[in-house]
Amino acid sequence: MDPDRIRELEEKIAELKSRIPPHSVPPRMLEDLEDLELELERLQEPNHESDGPGDR
Repeated sequence: MDPDRIRELEEKIAELKSRIPPHSVPPRMLEDLEDLELELERLQEPNHESDGPGDR
């Protein structure tokens, strides 16, 4: 687990969420948010050690 990368992702997610308009959300913003959240989840998995074989 990389605490610096996790903190960076959390900050990017918060910043992106603050920029999402309440109506007519651009699809690219939602895609970016989903990508960031998936990476954060992957890093927070208990068995995550590296990006080596066996990782998703």
